[in-house]
Amino acid sequence: MSLCPSLSSSLSLSLFPVSTSPHDTNHQTRSVFTANSRLTTPPLLLIRQNTRTTGGKSGTGGEIWPWGRRSSSHGPGGNNNLTPACDSCARTKPTTTAAAAAHGSSSISSSILTVDDGAHPDSQVCVLWWFQVEQVRLFDRSSGQRKASVGTLYLSATHTIFVENNPETRKETWILHSMVSSVERPPPSPAGSQLLLRSKDFRVYQLLIPNERDCLDLHTSLARLSKPVVLYVLQPNVNKEEREESWSFIDLTDDYKRMGVPNNLWVSTMANSEYRICDTYPTELFVPKSATPAVIVGSSRFRSRGRFPVLSYFHQDTLAAICRCSQPLSGFSGRCQEDEQMLQAIMKSNPGSEYIYVVDTRPKLNAMANKAAGKGYENEDHYTNIKLQFIGIENIHVMRSSQQKIIDVGELRTPSMTDFLWGLENSGWLKHIKAILDAGTFITRAVADEGVSVLVHCSDGWDRTAQACSVASVLLDPYYRTIKGLMVLIERDWVSFGHKFSHRYGHLDTDPKEVSPVIDQFLECVWQLSEQFPCAFEFNESFLTAIHLLVYSCQYGTFLGNCQKERRDMRLHERSHSVWPQLWKDRAQFMNPLYKAELSQSQGILRPNTSPFCFKMWKGLYNRTERPTQAPVDLLSAVRAESQQLEEELTNHQEVSPPGGPAHHHPSSRQENLSPERSSNHVGED
Repeated sequence: MSLCPSLSSSLSLSLFPVSTSPHDTNHQTRSVFTANSRLTTPPLLLIRQNTRTTGGKSGTGGEIWPWGRRSSSHGPGGNNNLTPACDSCARTKPTTTAAAAAHGSSSISSSILTVDDGAHPDSQVCVLWWFQVEQVRLFDRSSGQRKASVGTLYLSATHTIFVENNPETRKETWILHSMVSSVERPPPSPAGSQLLLRSKDFRVYQLLIPNERDCLDLHTSLARLSKPVVLYVLQPNVNKEEREESWSFIDLTDDYKRMGVPNNLWVSTMANSEYRICDTYPTELFVPKSATPAVIVGSSRFRSRGRFPVLSYFHQDTLAAICRCSQPLSGFSGRCQEDEQMLQAIMKSNPGSEYIYVVDTRPKLNAMANKAAGKGYENEDHYTNIKLQFIGIENIHVMRSSQQKIIDVGELRTPSMTDFLWGLENSGWLKHIKAILDAGTFITRAVADEGVSVLVHCSDGWDRTAQACSVASVLLDPYYRTIKGLMVLIERDWVSFGHKFSHRYGHLDTDPKEVSPVIDQFLECVWQLSEQFPCAFEFNESFLTAIHLLVYSCQYGTFLGNCQKERRDMRLHERSHSVWPQLWKDRAQFMNPLYKAELSQSQGILRPNTSPFCFKMWKGLYNRTERPTQAPVDLLSAVRAESQQLEEELTNHQEVSPPGGPAHHHPSSRQENLSPERSSNHVGED
């Protein structure tokens, strides 16, 4: 699956601005651009500068709107007309620009337009023509490139595009702006001015630009394009029916039915219909059958953000359940009768147990500190049927800092053994991965071995809680170790239960302190498990890195917004597509050749060894600066594909052979097919 369209494919894409504020949904603009071969008709990009007052302070925003497109006949001396096309306006009208750049100029040409059609009275529109710089040198460190490529750089509304000058290859490198994490300007070198682009999937691109002014303009433009305040969803132009089908591909009701829910222990409740109790929970939830509406409402008022205990996973063999919630508003002495009754109801829903575990995934000191703010954790004197267990997973700020350190380790060039080991230890990253796996392992043992239900929470119940519940589900249930199953798991424990995707992964220009690699750590836990149990997972490493990339890319609506209600208010089902059908369509490239569904390892509960020496640095994600090497599983896949190709060729030769006569083989063709050089080249392909 390619995330970047080819220049030669003439792929038409629609850009939909998705507002995150109800005040910004009145005038939505849509424009279509086509990426034609060699960019003969480059897209037109506009920067909409808002001058309205916000929060008592006036200033200009940074909204970037594709407003129209330039006529393909535009060029030196051409007709410089721009036709804005706003969905909320009853008409469109041509507006003449004050000046335009000559075709092929290596600088930005712009002019200020006032849009006076009544739809946007508080805005000015700065027309930003396509940006083209020639004789640019590109180093793509992630591809193991040792020599710079020389070519032309293009800047569009959504991508930075580098096209090699080599007429034989014309290789294209597409960098999606939403994937750019930082744009740096190191000091100029004798070869030219430098730009360093770091992507959110830890790739590094180094650009050498001949002209200092071009470098400055490019840096300014990329800094703004990579930090939008209006979100765009890029999707191929497909019909309404296909879009609606994409959103129905995953049905969480089917997953609960697979678990045997609802039943005489757990029932569906519509208490949160229209998000009346908790606006970050889904509308359909499962609770103990004995929990009355009064108990549900009372418990929600005693839990942070109203996130009361609900079912996440039900284990049919032991009747134990994994439930999730947020921390109680207990402070130093507070208590709530309804909340105590809710935990009692969870215990009663498992007839074979006389208590439940409450797993607080935070370090105990952090949880105690929250008591001073009127929050905290359950008092075992008030909740007589619980056993409290602290895990010690650090908060989002510690994790953000730790990941940056492991990224720095991955970018080390020819490090010494001492430098590498010191950097790995100093990052603390693998220690945090171990803590998450320890949480999942504890929950798994409680549910499967002891037959005891577990209630999991952290502070607000949307970060560490999602990690612990989903890791435990992977360990307990072989279904979640399949391609479809992992999709369902992420949709359930992350998307529907209100993990803050937009905030945690910097989809908009928001508070950087809200950014943290929460789902990155979950995906790495799955990868670490796949290293210990290589035959237990239907998918390979590429599936995990593809999900990681799609979480950050904003190309699909699945991972946009912070909760189900927010996605509804943004009308994402009308403006975007779900990511899961596309991944399912491309599942052949994500298959693990070692997976056998009938093997005991694939069917049973996974019991990982979480000793420190069992953890590895995820080289395929964090060490992209070295020349990539293939894992044995990838080599096996390549050999299998080669064998299938040879079998198909043999079958074709036999089909075309004369009746009753031997198949006619071409020695030269057979020699080419079986040559060691061809085989090694095929196996080494990416």
